Formats: sequence, C-alpha cells, structure tokens
Amino acid sequence: MQAILYVAHGSRVKAGVEQAKIFLKSVQQDIEIPIQEICFLELATPTIADGIASCINRGATAIAIVPILLLAAQHAKHDIPSEIDKAKKQHPQVRFTYGEPLGVHELLIDTLQTRTLEAKYPTNDASVLLIGRGSSDPAVKSDLEKIATRLRDKYAYEAVDTCFLYGVGPTFEDWIQQEKNRIHPVFIVPYLLFTGILRQSIARQLQEYENKNVILCESLGYDDNVREVLVERICQLLKITKEGVL
Repeated sequence: MQAILYVAHGSRVKAGVEQAKIFLKSVQQDIEIPIQEICFLELATPTIADGIASCINRGATAIAIVPILLLAAQHAKHDIPSEIDKAKKQHPQVRFTYGEPLGVHELLIDTLQTRTLEAKYPTNDASVLLIGRGSSDPAVKSDLEKIATRLRDKYAYEAVDTCFLYGVGPTFEDWIQQEKNRIHPVFIVPYLLFTGILRQSIARQLQEYENKNVILCESLGYDDNVREVLVERICQLLKITKEGVL
C-alpha cells in the first residue's frame, strides 16, 4: 500500500511547527493516497524515523518521501537521504522513493510579488532583497539568484538582490552595511516558509537600521501557490513510484 511522508524542517518556535502542520493537512486533502504522515527533520517531533514507522504500522509497503524545503541544500541532498538509507536497511520489504524540493518555480515568483504588494508601499524606483536561510552549498546561492532574476524581469524592479543569514555570502549584515544611506525603497522578503527565529532576527536587525525606505515584508510562507507547487512535486514523485522505479 502506498504512503506519503511529508518532511518539514521544524522550528524552535511552536507557531512555525503549527503552520507547517496546518498547511500539510490541507495538502493531504488534494492527494488521494490512503496513508499520509507528517514528520520533521529537526527541532520538532515526530522525527523522520517516527514518520516512517507510522506509515509502516498503517500497512505501507511503499513510501514516497516529500521534502518540504524551498531549495536543494544539505538537508535535501544529504540529511534526508541518510535517514532513508537507514530505513531501507531496517525495512527491506518497503520501497522508498524521494521527491524534489519546491525549487525554482514561476508560481513562487508570483507569491514574492504578492508579498511586496501587501506592504502597500509605492513600488516606483523600488528594488527587492531576498533573504535566504543560507547553506554551504553553492547551488543554493545559484538557485536564489535565478529566482531573483526572474522576479526582477517579470515585475520590472530596479534590482532584486540576494543575501543569506548564514553560509554562502553575501550576508544580511553585509547588505545592511552597504545600504546604510539608501534613498530608494527596498522591499525585504525573507525567503522562508514559516514563522520562526530567523525572521524575528531579521526584524530586530532592521529596527536598529532605522531607514524608512526599507520595508520588511512577510515571508514567502504557505499560500495557494506554494500548495500548488508542492502538489505538483508530489504528483511527479508518485508517477515515478507507479512506474516501479526504485
């Protein structure tokens, strides 16, 4: 019997965990699979191992594992696959397949534009700064730059820059130092899915910055576009499963 295991990141902030659960439970309603479970990579429970065990206890013989991650970095390329390898050894009778992160997608570009419009601030001569979580993987920087370029071209911004909270540069601190005397407005959009410590940190740093031309927008978050992209990724994965690959 087929199962889906959704792997969200997790957060120390309870609200972030609850946001993920509510969102994923709504996604489950669009997927006609009998067994669907939610787990977390870190900072929350149930764990991936717990989620796999729950699927098997409910009768799963095939588990499609779906990462609820924006970009393909360490978590997507190594941490989750490592857990899957452990599960394959423990449960050789179960077939495991693994999906792709949300990645670069046109619908996510549209959600970023929605976040800037929600600020209700004139966009004339405005630019955008996308703040990524960060990673040591250069592919993350490359993908976020692709997203930035598409946002700039599609919605005619003066510029769309990127920075990161940690890992590959430039950092958010670097950007603040360079833009102390900014005259034209800039919309800052945290490229994050959930409410958590990282967004709180961005807000605190901007309070110290005290520049009225800098507008902090809501994070990318969980909206209908994110939902549609995730359902698309799930369908892609289930097609592979149905064809018997792996």
